[in-house]
Amino acid sequence: MSTNQSLKPLTLQVNQQGNLEIGGCDLIELAQEYGTPLYVLDEKTIRSVCNDYKDAFKNYPKVNMMYASKALCTSAVSVLLASEGFGFDVVSAGEIYTVYNAGIDMSKVLFNGNNKSVDELTLAIELGVGRISVDNFFELSLLNEIAKSHNKVADILLRITPGIECHTHEYIQTGHLDSKFGFDLTQIDEAVELILEQYKNLKLHGLHAHIGSQIFATTIYADEIEILIKEIARLDEKYSLKLDEINVGGGLGVKYTENDIPPSTYDIAEKIITSLNKNIEKYNITPPALFIEPGRSIISTAGVTLYTLGSSKQVPHGKKYFAVDGGMADNARPSMYGAEYTAQIVNKPDAQNLQTVTIAGRFCESGDILIKNIALPEIDEGDILCVYNTGAYNYSMASNYNRVLKPAMVLVNEGKAELIVKRETLDDIVAHDIIPQRLKK
Repeated sequence: MSTNQSLKPLTLQVNQQGNLEIGGCDLIELAQEYGTPLYVLDEKTIRSVCNDYKDAFKNYPKVNMMYASKALCTSAVSVLLASEGFGFDVVSAGEIYTVYNAGIDMSKVLFNGNNKSVDELTLAIELGVGRISVDNFFELSLLNEIAKSHNKVADILLRITPGIECHTHEYIQTGHLDSKFGFDLTQIDEAVELILEQYKNLKLHGLHAHIGSQIFATTIYADEIEILIKEIARLDEKYSLKLDEINVGGGLGVKYTENDIPPSTYDIAEKIITSLNKNIEKYNITPPALFIEPGRSIISTAGVTLYTLGSSKQVPHGKKYFAVDGGMADNARPSMYGAEYTAQIVNKPDAQNLQTVTIAGRFCESGDILIKNIALPEIDEGDILCVYNTGAYNYSMASNYNRVLKPAMVLVNEGKAELIVKRETLDDIVAHDIIPQRLKK
């Protein structure tokens, strides 16, 4: 078993006060000190899954672990993961600047995305981003112009759509043919010829594909690798082009509910390395450096969100609702993807589950439902609810809908909690508002 297969942080336990604690920190005390909603990250769980990945892939000689920052990008998280030897897959100027400002070695950063702006590509060139994964013909031309204007050569990969569909939500499938991402296989030759013949400020190192997210089927990684290796061999034969890097993306699933049975990091490593070795021999190429981009599976299990339970409603002959002080603005995934979660009452972890309820958010949308039909003990107003596996895409997708403040985030380890994201204030909410002078009359 690897860490991504755990539903809850590794350090979770019930303490002597009868409350849940994570990282040696009582969750009731955290809620009292920092308020709710509150994002809590367990450092030991993060480091454990990083070590799982490094151990699982140790038998392939050239591996670059690139954390997919879109899952959760903060300065502290970036520094923590860099200390574990990870590089960073980034998808915006904001993510580029976050890792740069945190002191990350920018040669270990890869810039990905389907519609990078002039400003973003310029920033990537100026800050020395190590790789840019080029997504389309427009970007090839634009990046060459920007690199030329800076008297630099941009080191690139070509992102391709390998034509593989993973069995996950359609919004997080990215490797199938009808996708907004990457070059179709039939377009690769044209792109390569442009790079070799016209775009002299681009240096092509390899191919990149990403087949989706929350993936449970490991066999599709083997299929993806064969397509990439076959293309590398074909391009060498046709153009004498020696590509030496292959980026297989990320996408490994995690356990949100007891019904989820994701593969371990060791399962996907075995599939990926076996397929690499088989196809390297089959197509007679030099073993390329492997880039892999885990995001959700690195950070999700380590995170929980704490809420305070408030109002309730019993629908006659129907559901019973309990509302929390957060919802779709701090966790968009249930309303966006139909995502499911597991939760416990922090101050009643051993109490018998006596009722089935629906946990509603506080936002002005009927679809603002966090968890449907969950079994919980009797609930009192003011109880603290701990929702598990919220480390990935909760803070990343958070908004100020209804002008509600974004939550704080704390990192817990060995009995100490450290604030890594401040809770927004009312002044933050209006900080960028401007009232035209004519309206002040």
